[in-house]
Amino acid sequence: MQLKVAVIGGGAAGYFAAIKAAENKAEVHLLEKTSKVLGKVKISGGGRCNVTNATFNPVQLSKNYPRGEKFLKKAFNVFNAEHTVKWFEDRGVKIKEEPDKRMFPESNDSQTIIDCLQKEAFKCHVNLRLSSTVTGLTSKEGNKIGLVINGIEEVFDRVIVCTGGQPKIEGLNWLSDLGHTIERPVPSLFTFKIQDKKLASLMGLSVPDAKIRVIGEKKLQETGPLLVTHWGVSGPVVLRTSAWGARALSDKNYHFSILISWFNKYSDQDLRVFIQEQKEKLRKKQIKNNNPFTLPQRLWDYCLDKIGIPESKMWLDLSKKELNKLVEMLLSDEYEVKGTTKFKEEFVTCGGVSLTDIDVKTMQSKHINNLYFAGELMDIDGITGGFNFQAAWTTGFISGCSASVLLE
Repeated sequence: MQLKVAVIGGGAAGYFAAIKAAENKAEVHLLEKTSKVLGKVKISGGGRCNVTNATFNPVQLSKNYPRGEKFLKKAFNVFNAEHTVKWFEDRGVKIKEEPDKRMFPESNDSQTIIDCLQKEAFKCHVNLRLSSTVTGLTSKEGNKIGLVINGIEEVFDRVIVCTGGQPKIEGLNWLSDLGHTIERPVPSLFTFKIQDKKLASLMGLSVPDAKIRVIGEKKLQETGPLLVTHWGVSGPVVLRTSAWGARALSDKNYHFSILISWFNKYSDQDLRVFIQEQKEKLRKKQIKNNNPFTLPQRLWDYCLDKIGIPESKMWLDLSKKELNKLVEMLLSDEYEVKGTTKFKEEFVTCGGVSLTDIDVKTMQSKHINNLYFAGELMDIDGITGGFNFQAAWTTGFISGCSASVLLE
């Protein structure tokens, strides 16, 4: 008997699930409501596709997920980053590691990943059905599942739902109506809006090792590259902060204050000692034209202007009060955040189908037999760096395997 399997959603998880199920000789129908597939794969990583992250230990890999760590720790024992790299390389796509451990195709072109997935799906005889909108799901006799597709019901042996993150909880009502618990969706991986004209004058400036702390949230601080934009701040350090703080920042209605340390090299005391040393070393040289830090000159000028140190002031004349202001500016520069901006290449949703309703060994629903889940629809999200695609590959692989196995 050949199983008839429906996969709802033509994204990364959907394709991986469909391919795996078809490899196991199931008759697979990949249903995509739009006329295009793999849209997020296309734009991710600036059009290069951040396939995964070179964190090959499953336990360490799972620590990069604000939601889903314990669940994925088990799932990664089945399929993890090492398996992902091998899967693509076995199909002729070489994957390279960058210094920050992000992994991309050697071609630096996301189309390489898309072509690989589509070629494999075609090879395995996956039936791709575009413009196929699913509006209903019901359990049928014999544990089969009926799907209403473009107004017509069709019956399947197994169904894998890979519809991606939903911005509003109403988009998941059809799953809650089936008995599933839905964790409220909120944005993750977003940038911070800061209405500060002087800061905006630094647009395009990047700092390689900054720290961001959210005032009032003791555990919410991250380090890494920071980018100043015309609307505020972005970069990996901001995206990681937004991921770990997705729910807390939503509860604040995205109105909160942050402290920026423009470099994460010095403690308060070490910085004071260093500045005192520079006073003695540089003495009669102008502070503005003699920047002793590994900071861009534009940022150094901005800092001096913000705390009111004149351009003509010599290092020797730096007062104790000015020194204190300089230390505070460099290590605890405060800004008010009012709102967010979606980072289109990385934007994901925190929330979705509760993991307590999903069997980690199979990705099957604990409420509806032969109904499976994969990808961002589940309450899983990772920080930036290839982790969200890895969760898609992993959950897609397991659900595709499970949904295509004939039970005795």
